[in-house]
Parts: sequence; structure tokens; C-alpha cells
Amino acid sequence: MTRYVAYLRVSTARQGASGLGLEAQRMAVGQFIGRLGGKLVAEVQEVESGRKNDRPRLLEALALCRVHGATLLIAKLDRLARNVAFIANLMEAGIEFVACDMPAANRLTIHVLAAVAEHEREMISARTKAALAAAKARGVKLGSPDNLANRLAGSRAGNQKKTNAAQQRAADLKPVIQEIDAAGGCSLRQIARALNDRAVRAPRGGSWSATQVRRLLRG
Repeated sequence: MTRYVAYLRVSTARQGASGLGLEAQRMAVGQFIGRLGGKLVAEVQEVESGRKNDRPRLLEALALCRVHGATLLIAKLDRLARNVAFIANLMEAGIEFVACDMPAANRLTIHVLAAVAEHEREMISARTKAALAAAKARGVKLGSPDNLANRLAGSRAGNQKKTNAAQQRAADLKPVIQEIDAAGGCSLRQIARALNDRAVRAPRGGSWSATQVRRLLRG
């Protein structure tokens, strides 16, 4: 059975407080799951701030998807599909998603949208380089090439990829483990049993063991 984490979004604090728009999105989520089946394991509500790229609750929803092995269910994708920061968050997270209002949208769609955004960035970069070349031709002293820094950053990113993934997993599960510990589940075996009872996905699938919990806490 597919698990879902619903991501509901409203654009103003007033709209979020009044609930306008949220009920319609919640209804769309319910109808989607009722039609296609699945289980809703969590719901996250985002009230957009004045800064359109500031979406802390989206990051929370992605973390819940990783914890539960769930698909992100977006009630209303519309303009979010053209938001570069939103696309980047989804691509970097590697989370599967589906949108109630755009059911045909998938990771391929996001790839296309990201490619368009990348093309726009490349065009801006090309214009910037042309302007720098013109400045250099006029005798303006420029700094060192940025490709050296890019290669160094790429090397470091490659070396840290696995470490970052493990740290992200531990960070995602930290609130869950703290809650279990507060409820009296202090031993590794008790924590593993509680994680299994909550249907939290183990690192390699299957059930949690005391050894896996120990590795997680040490990481």
C-alpha cells in the first residue's frame, strides 16, 4: 500500500488562519486517496511568507516522506511547478511525488522544468561571462577563474554524499526517537520495536533491529 504525506499550501497568513483553501485541498487529497487507494500518514500545512522561497514546512514534509518511505502528495501544484527553489528541493530530496491537480506530473516533469530553469541560469551565466570578458578587454583586473573552485566543491560534495545521507536520515528520525524515549522506550530493542510499530521504514527496508538503531544513533 502506498503511503502519502500531504503537503497543503496557502499564500497568506490570513488565509491560513481562516482555513480558506485548506479544506478544499484536504478534500482533494481525500478524494485522490479514495479513488486510487493508499494511506495518509501525515499532513503538513505551509503558510507562505513574503519570501516565496522560504518553505520550512516543505522540508518537514520531505523529511516525513523519508522516515515513512512515503510519496509526497501535493494538493495544488500549479505555480509551484515553476518555482526554482521548489524544484530544487524535490530534486535534491529524491522523493517521489504526485499532485492532485496535475496527476500526470512526475519526476520526469520535474526534470523538464529543472532543465528549463537550468537553461535560464546558463543564459544568465553566458551574459555575465561576456560582460566580464568585455571588462577584461578594457583593462579591468579580474579575480581568479571560478572553475578551480567549482572542481574543488564538486570533489568535496562527492566525498560527503554518503555521510550527508546518513546524517540527514539521523536528523529526520531524531524527533521520532526523542518522542519514543520520552514515552519510556529507553533500550535499543524498545526503540526498534516502537519504530516498527509506527511503520517507520528501516534503512534497507524490512524491520528495525537493535543493531540498526545503534548504528543510527552513532551516525
